[in-house]
Amino acid sequence: MIILFLLVLAFFAAVGLTGWLRRYALASHLIDIPNARSSHTLPTPRGGGLAIVAVFLASLPIFYAVGDLPWVDVAAFVGAGGLVASVGFLDDRGHVSVRWRLLAHFLAAAWVLWCLGGMPALIVTDSIWVRGLLTGAGLFYLVWLLNLYNFMDGIDGLAGLEAFSVCLGGALLYGTGGHSGLLLVLAAAVAGFLYWNLPPAKIFMGDGGSGFLGIVLGIFSLQAAWVSPQFFWSWLILLGVFIVDATWTLLRRWCQGDKVYQAHRSHAYQYAARAYGHRLVSLVVMAINVLWLLPIALWVSSGLSAGFGLALAYIPLLGLAVVFKAGAKEGGG
Repeated sequence: MIILFLLVLAFFAAVGLTGWLRRYALASHLIDIPNARSSHTLPTPRGGGLAIVAVFLASLPIFYAVGDLPWVDVAAFVGAGGLVASVGFLDDRGHVSVRWRLLAHFLAAAWVLWCLGGMPALIVTDSIWVRGLLTGAGLFYLVWLLNLYNFMDGIDGLAGLEAFSVCLGGALLYGTGGHSGLLLVLAAAVAGFLYWNLPPAKIFMGDGGSGFLGIVLGIFSLQAAWVSPQFFWSWLILLGVFIVDATWTLLRRWCQGDKVYQAHRSHAYQYAARAYGHRLVSLVVMAINVLWLLPIALWVSSGLSAGFGLALAYIPLLGLAVVFKAGAKEGGG
């Protein structure tokens, strides 16, 4: 009963707070003006993702008070999520250089690993060198995940529907234990934001919200890995659409000699949105997550080979990225 009350409260709080942020953005001229690299055509207020940040962070003391969330996990979410959201919001309001943003991202990732006791033992080993490599990999994993989430937040509803479906999938992995309740609260907060963000969007998430979702989902995936290494691979499968599109696009742009840190609109989802519209593409991604990736993730969590599960999930996604010319220059092949 308590969790149901929290879900309803989180949803309506996010709806109300996003509406307030929209009015604030309009009054403060915090507007996303379309340009040659945009996927939208109308000036739209941004920064609505801060509603998700506020609602989720406000729920943490409740879960801590009832004994469902250790203090170190609270510290990881508040410290890393708060830092990433703050830097992202500053970038939304003005401009923060890539150098300082990345510094903040690495500090946030390092804080997460320190709070959680390092990278989970995905490989059974006594070698201090291997453990060090795993920790380094975990650092870059978190930084990449929060940045790719920002890259993939380019059309109406997509980043929100991705977070909503991934949170529900993550909660199913745990069943009634683990962090399932907290994941459902995050899903409810995202749903409240989506009330304003589904096509045609009345407000955008902004870098503060997208970066926050990226780092928070990364924290959840590492927490899951501490429960069972299989759960980590299941999380990578749940996040497959974003991971494959963003990674393939970055690699292709890098191979072409493009400046990978510059804004662009050459992701597969962006090409697809220009052909079929924002609403259809966002709903198709949601369907892929629920009907394709979630069953494979659950299968892996129950004992299927992680390598086979990742291949089964990622190969079709890679095929879609190629078909939709992810990373290709506009007008090119």
